[in-house]
Amino acid sequence: MSGSARTAVVVEDDDDIRELITHSLTMQGFEVSAASSGQAGLELVVATGPDLVTLDLGLPDLDGIEVCRRVRDVSQAYVVMISARTDEIDRLMGLETGADDYLTKPFSPRELQARVNAMFRRPRTPDPAGSDEAQASAVGPATAPGGPAGGARPGEGTPEIVRHGRIAVDPEGRVVTVDGGEVDLTRTEFDLLRTLVSAPRRVWSRAVLLDSLWGPGWSEEHLVEVHVGNLRRKLSRRGPDGVRAPIRTVRGVGYRMEEPDLF
Repeated sequence: MSGSARTAVVVEDDDDIRELITHSLTMQGFEVSAASSGQAGLELVVATGPDLVTLDLGLPDLDGIEVCRRVRDVSQAYVVMISARTDEIDRLMGLETGADDYLTKPFSPRELQARVNAMFRRPRTPDPAGSDEAQASAVGPATAPGGPAGGARPGEGTPEIVRHGRIAVDPEGRVVTVDGGEVDLTRTEFDLLRTLVSAPRRVWSRAVLLDSLWGPGWSEEHLVEVHVGNLRRKLSRRGPDGVRAPIRTVRGVGYRMEEPDLF
């Protein structure tokens, strides 16, 4: 990517919808590459290192869920899953795989633009310098395990590492560790954890988290619930068996961090 232009990869097998998304993102200032199949889309992600990927769930060759998994192996781009499927299970699967947002067809270009703008108001991470082996695995028949992104967030000064019990959050490198072991988080999961640990005793309502991470005007609180669930599982895997999950649900209100000596 040259200069400050943002780049996007559009993966959509419907010609009209692909053209609609491409035009919409171009009007937002993105340099857009488009593909009509999952395999071609993966190759574009590896070749261009995009800031944003829009991904159709029903592709002719690879299922969109599998494509999303492979994208996450080599890229920390924002991913918007787009599908005609309206079942909640499809939305949850897309988000659990690493998508940042989910749109159902039909949708308006204005809605897509609003959601993209909301995501890009959040801090961003440079694309990881994935290894040749990881990139080859992503576009090949098998899925390789990915690693967390490195890189520094632009801005003056060096934010201090925030520690909560066995968890350490590095805002500059956008890295999270538990007992010194790095945890592979998506951008949304990192932003969510950083918000929670910024005031660990505060009970954060779903509405406040939704507003701070996705922007004002959203009412889809299931986005928060799914990402909290993903984050809780990833952090718990690093902890010993039998301890509490690091994020507590406050029934009827929202979430807060567990007491540090209990995780």
